[in-house]
Amino acid sequence: MIEPILIARKLVHSFGGLTAVNNVSIDCRVGEIHALIGPNGAGKTTLINLLSGDLQVNAGNILFEGNEITGLKSYQISQRGIARSYQKSNIFLMFTAFENCRLAAQSRLPHSMHFFLNPDTCSAVNEVAHAALATAGLSGRIDTIAGALSHGERRQLEVAMTLATVPKLLLLDEPLAGMGADESTRMVELLRKLSANHSILVVEHDVDAIFAMADVLTVMVNGMVLASGSPDSIRSDPKVQSAYFGVSGV
Repeated sequence: MIEPILIARKLVHSFGGLTAVNNVSIDCRVGEIHALIGPNGAGKTTLINLLSGDLQVNAGNILFEGNEITGLKSYQISQRGIARSYQKSNIFLMFTAFENCRLAAQSRLPHSMHFFLNPDTCSAVNEVAHAALATAGLSGRIDTIAGALSHGERRQLEVAMTLATVPKLLLLDEPLAGMGADESTRMVELLRKLSANHSILVVEHDVDAIFAMADVLTVMVNGMVLASGSPDSIRSDPKVQSAYFGVSGV
């Protein structure tokens, strides 16, 4: 089995008297889609926020490529090769799809004050942005204002922006939210394609889509891991059926 690119052990995070993530451990591997599922309030997004540095852990540790990243800021974690998307669209609506991706690519330039450079002179940045849009299936929409894109295309653009940062691990929070059937199918196909060269940890409520694309599932309930394993093992687990899917299973 391929060694995990990310190893998180016994993570804890509390909001006052509420422990949203309670002693959670999880591994992520390149070539694998690892899905986080569970009812609302299970702690899934909080866990993603801990891994991305948007929240700090109260206990536990996180290793990425064998290096400790516990306690790093979100921008430091991003620079190490971890990218994330959010439940709500997080794009610049007045910019074109290409400009959105170019800004994401510029964030990887090593020298300071890079946002004040003339981006038209940065051929490498432009190439990365074009490649990210092509991978996400938006080559025909590069000059379209992001606010004019459909909901599904905006989600594709968010994925393209993460790719423009040249990540190794993608943390995706409900990428299928609000999509129609055709849009969901395209996104599932995109994520399956990306998983060949990336590690993907995805939070999603679309159970059918999750079982169609995930290699590993982790079920969270009340801030804790209830079960983790292959789709078949999760589908047949009596604890999961009772707590999440209902006693009749899925």
